[in-house]
Amino acid sequence: MSDQIAENLSAIRSRIIQACETSGRPATDVGLVAVSKFHPQDAVEAALKAGQRVFGENRVQEAASKFPALRETWPDLRLHIIGGLQTNKAVDACRIADVIETLDRPALSDALEKAAEKTGRLPELLIQVNTGNEPQKSGIPRDEADAFIKASMLRFGAKVRGLMCIPPEDEDPAPHFHFLTQLAQRHGLPVVSMGMSADFETAIAEGATLVRVGSAIFGSRPMTGS
Repeated sequence: MSDQIAENLSAIRSRIIQACETSGRPATDVGLVAVSKFHPQDAVEAALKAGQRVFGENRVQEAASKFPALRETWPDLRLHIIGGLQTNKAVDACRIADVIETLDRPALSDALEKAAEKTGRLPELLIQVNTGNEPQKSGIPRDEADAFIKASMLRFGAKVRGLMCIPPEDEDPAPHFHFLTQLAQRHGLPVVSMGMSADFETAIAEGATLVRVGSAIFGSRPMTGS
């Protein structure tokens, strides 16, 4: 497992470098979030041994079961919460995460503010925008995004670092990526998290500064330590 994950990481890094070159961007512009959701701690450890330091998890409870022990050996690892965050998980998220990529509604802002007061720490924040206005998907609707971004920046200051999106599966992602980059630039936000295993090169061409890759690194199904 370790060798395969290391090979996969090397291949993804090469593709990121190539996509940056094609787009006329320095490779240092784009960071990789290795999406380790549903994969065991052993898989994360294999990626850490291969030099990866930034990971994404959907569920706070799952992240809490894996990452505190790993931080003891790799204190420079960074954990991103990339799944929809329930308000009752805000305290736990503030305790364990370095970045929450899914701030998407005023109720969550309220919960995070209270959680930060309770825990004494607030992770960096990305605002998730529902670029396709899909009713089943998390994210602030497009027509509410500007106002919510402004309100969040007033409330949380420099902790608001950027934007995140997940385009509709059945549409060309490029216009969605372009929209998100323009929105981030309009608000002076440096981080644009977009693009996954199937479309991260398109995201890089449209201005991504973070890409979230899971199955291309860890495999399409959860691995075991055997």
